[in-house]
Amino acid sequence: MIGLTIAGFDPSGGAGISTDIKTMGAHGVHGCAVVTALTAQNPKKVFSVEPVSTTYISQQIDSIFDEYAIKYSKTGLLYSKEIIQLVSKKVDEYDLSIVVDPVMVASAGDALGKSEIADALKKYLLEKTLLVTPNVSEAEKLSGMKIENVEDAKEAAYKIGEYCNVMITGGHLNGTNIIYKSIRIARNCNYDFRFLHCLS
Repeated sequence: MIGLTIAGFDPSGGAGISTDIKTMGAHGVHGCAVVTALTAQNPKKVFSVEPVSTTYISQQIDSIFDEYAIKYSKTGLLYSKEIIQLVSKKVDEYDLSIVVDPVMVASAGDALGKSEIADALKKYLLEKTLLVTPNVSEAEKLSGMKIENVEDAKEAAYKIGEYCNVMITGGHLNGTNIIYKSIRIARNCNYDFRFLHCLS
């Protein structure tokens, strides 16, 4: 199987495309990668972020699909509305089933993209997504509400679930992941009813 990650590059190897490719390889998947942004960062600090042009991102995606028939993809850092719009277009063009990791802030707390990312994801991409996997900070931006406990996270998941399936990762919720199944019908999946549960 071949998978595709569309994400930023972290030179320290702690996140981004290098980590995605390692994860895919550990599960027997050949990983292809499209770079959306170059970062200068380490685990403690982001020094700078240099976005890749939409023209070059498009060329990267098209060159991969010129050779490989890929069905599944995930995204990481998409940096700007324009990049999100492009990825949305390519999801349609290549009939991709996609998982969105809505990367907005580095582990060190520094912003990695423009403030418009959350709104652009909701407007252009999430309704085409099989699953979105925000952490608590990202879920707050996508839901427009403060999350201080598991009950708040459930409410946020319900709001984000208007767009697609959601798993709020529990690193800031004492290890509790909130998983919510949307009633929306997304690409290549049939969703019939809503349910919500927590995994500790």
